[in-house]
Amino acid sequence: MPIPTRAALLAAATALLDEGGVEAVTLREVGRRAGVSHNAPYKHFADKSELLAEVAAAELDELGALLAAGVGRGTGLDTAVEGYLAQALRHPHRFQLVHGRWTRTWPVLEQAATRAQQRLLETVQAAQSAGELPAGSPARLAALLRATAHGAVVLELAGHLGKTGSGDGSAEALTPRQVVAELVGRLRGPVTDQ
Repeated sequence: MPIPTRAALLAAATALLDEGGVEAVTLREVGRRAGVSHNAPYKHFADKSELLAEVAAAELDELGALLAAGVGRGTGLDTAVEGYLAQALRHPHRFQLVHGRWTRTWPVLEQAATRAQQRLLETVQAAQSAGELPAGSPARLAALLRATAHGAVVLELAGHLGKTGSGDGSAEALTPRQVVAELVGRLRGPVTDQ
């Protein structure tokens, strides 16, 4: 059974994004890759920005599903965050698209962002219930984890973590996973000004 045209267009756009970033995605090339006429994408998307908003929404749903899967399996915060970080590092152009500046508002993207935020809050609440995170505002802890995870991914993508240097002067190189684990460890125990 052939893939419906809209799904084929989104798959082609995602593949192009993964290969070369936003600049590599053109409606003409998306149509060619999907095996349809060069006008077919315009029957589904007003322009490239709308197509990219759909791709970004799908990625947010994927990230949210990774968080939910970790919580749903009872494997804890570490597994949920690790899956999120791995996805971001495996698909850096998607990460940059989702978290970059949008000049227009897209309802599909706003709805996906709301769903992803809800999944993050549920992950934090489950971690609090399991004693992995301290009591307190789940929204504040979610914002702290999100900022730390995103910062770690951005630093890794720029080559500032890992083999190129940890930034702390030690021989041990940091990874995004270690950055988040350090934060979570500090949240679990007493926080000091060392």
